[in-house]
Amino acid sequence: MIRKLTLSALAVAALLTAGAARAQEAEAHIPDVPFSFDGPFGTYDQHQLQRGLQVYTEVCSTCHGLELVAFRTLGDRGGPNLPEDQVKAYAAAFSVNDLTSNPEYVEPATGNARKLVPSDHFPANNAMGAPDLSVMAKARAAFHGPYKLGINQLIHGIGGPQYIVALLTGFTGETKDLAGTTVYENKIFPGGWIRMPNTALSDGQVTFADGAPNDVKHEAEDVAAFLMWAAEPHMDARKQTGFVSVFLLIILTSLLYLTNKRIWAGVKGKKKQA
Repeated sequence: MIRKLTLSALAVAALLTAGAARAQEAEAHIPDVPFSFDGPFGTYDQHQLQRGLQVYTEVCSTCHGLELVAFRTLGDRGGPNLPEDQVKAYAAAFSVNDLTSNPEYVEPATGNARKLVPSDHFPANNAMGAPDLSVMAKARAAFHGPYKLGINQLIHGIGGPQYIVALLTGFTGETKDLAGTTVYENKIFPGGWIRMPNTALSDGQVTFADGAPNDVKHEAEDVAAFLMWAAEPHMDARKQTGFVSVFLLIILTSLLYLTNKRIWAGVKGKKKQA
């Protein structure tokens, strides 16, 4: 009986492993993009986050919301770290593209959008049916599967930003009509076709004040880094806390070991003499 159960378990494990391998072979290859926040000691690049915020504002916010992120967090250390006056000006100038999804931002007297303040959140935007981007960098994964666990995920994480970069740069230029809707071929998106236009990002679409490269690849990397911060704004503080905790645990373990050795030194010495 035990032998049969063992053989059955091995057969099921083999089938699951083979199925996972076939699924991974079918998945599109997502290249690794080296971000500054990768690894246990990585941190956000403040200038890259500011450029990513600019890409989101000028391009992505037309269709996508960011409703879980408050404007005031743009001034947080470890994030874009904008000065307080810039945060106020940015919030006041931000356009609410979907008033239906944001009734709290409507002036009752005029029916128009009121000026936003730092305590407000980025508006939701459901008018185009596009997903909210608040946690997109954590909801998507590039590095997963049985053979890519462990040290790879410790160094790279789950690869959400890498997935976003690959998606934004994965258009082939081909289009087709699907039930009256134009869809665009994308070698990264599951199924190969996506409603987001292949012109979502283009070379030179955004001009950065610091003179950073503004081709599609760099624009995609910048906005992916910003979306990673939006999904996990306290990552730098969490890593710092983890490092301090591990360091203190090492010291505590060493002290406990030395204390134990000193307390029992006499007893162990007597055993050796006997």
